[in-house]
Amino acid sequence: MNRFPKDFLWGVACAAYQCEGGWDADGKGPNIWDDYCHDKAAHHIKNGDTGDVACDSYHRFREDVALMKAHNIQAYRFSISWARVIPDGDGAVNEAGLAYYDALIDELLKNGIEPMITLYHWDLPSALQDKGGWVNRAIVDAFGRYAGILAERFKGRVKKYMTLNEPQCAARLGYGVGVHAPGLKLSEEKVAQVFHHMCLAHSAAYRAIKAADGAAEVGVASCGSLYYPEEDTLAGREAAYKATFDLQRDDWAFTFNIFLDPLCLKKYDESAPECLKRFAAHMDPSDWELMEKPDFIGVNVYNGHAVHENGENVVRYPGFPVTGNKWPVTPEVMRYGPANIAKRYGLPIYITENGQSCNDRVHMDGQVHDPERIDFLHRYLLELSKAVEEGLDLRGYMQWSFLDNFEWGEGYNERFGIVYVDYRTGQRIPKDSARWYAKVIETNGECL
Repeated sequence: MNRFPKDFLWGVACAAYQCEGGWDADGKGPNIWDDYCHDKAAHHIKNGDTGDVACDSYHRFREDVALMKAHNIQAYRFSISWARVIPDGDGAVNEAGLAYYDALIDELLKNGIEPMITLYHWDLPSALQDKGGWVNRAIVDAFGRYAGILAERFKGRVKKYMTLNEPQCAARLGYGVGVHAPGLKLSEEKVAQVFHHMCLAHSAAYRAIKAADGAAEVGVASCGSLYYPEEDTLAGREAAYKATFDLQRDDWAFTFNIFLDPLCLKKYDESAPECLKRFAAHMDPSDWELMEKPDFIGVNVYNGHAVHENGENVVRYPGFPVTGNKWPVTPEVMRYGPANIAKRYGLPIYITENGQSCNDRVHMDGQVHDPERIDFLHRYLLELSKAVEEGLDLRGYMQWSFLDNFEWGEGYNERFGIVYVDYRTGQRIPKDSARWYAKVIETNGECL
């Protein structure tokens, strides 16, 4: 049985600040996560952890790529540190920073692994934040210039770009509630302005990449609340679809369509809250014409919510299954969530993140046994295969994450990797899940 297309792309993912380390190496400038973590008095990060060293992938990337090849990985989604390439965000280019990514890309290609680049995974250069960051519209041109520089440099070697990762988290958590860098608590209207500038920045980057390399595909990696039907009926499916795109239902800033509607539909949904309507009333209407529809949508999926046919949330029963960091385990969301995104926007889909945190440790035999993660991935991939069978144009799946790494405000408390990292020594130990995933890739999912 062919659960997935024959040209399906199986990969893994990570982000620069979470795995690279080398925070001030070779001319790299500071970014907002450097600043946020180094502010020890504020106690932003558990245990006072920082990404200064992280997995030290800046120095050990060849070892990491070799591990990927040994486990059949076909694609690596990684992000570029903007401040490593342009230390102040909009000035001189740091050749040493570009050379690092050149070497990483070449190493991946040499080992038959496709590089998939995310331009922005939350680590804004500090110099740009000093000018207002994403609140300042000047960031749009700076981001477009940055994207063009990368596309020109990597032309012919990198075929797939994602402009922004989870703008919902960067905007809401960083500028709205202040639990991510830069740690601001701005008004709802200002958060709406941040989203607007992110949409314009994506669009500027899209045009710059296409100008430098017309063959490149340019997408986004999005997140937000996803709903699935308690019972698989037409009414249940419709209720889940409506709930997913209702900006009034939960936190309007943690929805897929707050970012994707402007790009793909050139408008906000009619369910927009008053703060968004107030912002939209004062924006330049010509901005809608600047929005660029992405070539594909990356969907980051960890869990979802079940709804009744009447649209009400299904109350989770006591003892509902959860992951190591207490996120609910809801594999059904993989069948319906990505399909609803595709239904609304009519674009190809990649799963750009999916995985779970476990309380992993090295066992007495020197190995890391993680049956919970294998069970999680197995369940989610089976549900994803049902969406493919029902016609979802799904191009690839990126497991989050390849290595254990710095998990933002949680520091090193959470382990999402299929490869264990001993942060004292940097030693990598492939977990049972890495070998399991290698078999899934080898069989293109047929072993599921």
